[in-house]
Amino acid sequence: MELQKRNTNRKIFIDKQALATLALAKEGILSPVTGLMGKEEAMEVDKTGYYKGVPFPFPFIIAPFGKKNERVLTTTKKGEVLDFVVDGKVKGTIVVEEVFKIDKKRRIEQIFGLYDTSNPEIQLFLKRLGDYALSGEYELDFDDIKNTKKIIKKAKKKINAKKIASVMMSAKPFHRAHERIIRVTLEKTDLLVVFLLKPYNEDIISYELRLKTLQYFADNYLPKNKVVIVPFENTYIFAGYNNAVLDSICAYNFGCNKLVLSQNHSGIGMYFDKNEMKSILDKYKTLNIEVEIISEFVYCNECRTLVSTNTCPHGQHHHIKYNSLALMEILKAGILPPAVLVRKDISAILLSEMFPNRFKNIQMIYDNIFPNLGLLESHNEKDFYIELMNLHQTMSLT
Repeated sequence: MELQKRNTNRKIFIDKQALATLALAKEGILSPVTGLMGKEEAMEVDKTGYYKGVPFPFPFIIAPFGKKNERVLTTTKKGEVLDFVVDGKVKGTIVVEEVFKIDKKRRIEQIFGLYDTSNPEIQLFLKRLGDYALSGEYELDFDDIKNTKKIIKKAKKKINAKKIASVMMSAKPFHRAHERIIRVTLEKTDLLVVFLLKPYNEDIISYELRLKTLQYFADNYLPKNKVVIVPFENTYIFAGYNNAVLDSICAYNFGCNKLVLSQNHSGIGMYFDKNEMKSILDKYKTLNIEVEIISEFVYCNECRTLVSTNTCPHGQHHHIKYNSLALMEILKAGILPPAVLVRKDISAILLSEMFPNRFKNIQMIYDNIFPNLGLLESHNEKDFYIELMNLHQTMSLT
């Protein structure tokens, strides 16, 4: 479909999340879903949890919020061309096939598994959910997902990779347990694709900073050409309890043979059935990708190393956990996490960018505390944090 002349088209206002979500389908990452569903298709998916014989947990629809959108949707006719507008710019067009009213309560239940308006994520979703959905062929001005596909394809071709595994992580912050998951996965694959979740809410650790720490680790501590880090558009459809199913579908359509998830990955829903560990993924036997669920990693004071909770014989009172929320609180306070939790050079990158120009005279502090060669040397805040961590690890006086 060619993009129509946009200056005469009526407009539908959507946000970046909706644009990225539409692009996921358009680029085949949600295949066999490749576009918006009409009313009958949506009802069938809601009833069965399948689309064209492939697992899909809820109808793929868009119901834009707002009075302006509602006025346009309730007066549009089949075949009319509408513009998708994001932040004041036209980012696509759709040839309308159908407009239909939705059950907003049911829509929330489909995505989140419950209807609880006290849930902050559901509150945010309600603010962007309208009463009317539209379907039809559409085109978009959004190349991010297309570019991600090219990066993965290029990495596979470079080393002629046959076995391609994937992990999805927010790396907020990137800690030692993340390292272990990556290394364990690398042992059994030709190429590892790390999907770094790209959220749509502002955070103290930006996507760019998280990418910087992850890329630093890959460049300095992993084999060359065996790991590729790409953004993953972590939009609202991944917010609910179907997260793991959607992750599996997306990883497969990005070209991966395997997806590695941890036990505490959202949407897995681990439970025991006749002494056998199962998850929500067991409902979907026809997923085209191998999914491996690995146990939680902790640091054991008795084993004195990073261990799996499935293999460590010692109790929880000996385990130091890698809790991302707790680590974030430490970093937000400007404190260096212990190296057993976060690699010291990773902490240095994080704190030096989270608190730029924190010290009035970093060079003076550096020269007056740390050993040096007696030469004039220039040092930045990253150097300072690394040396400070080295002092924390000095044992003779502790």
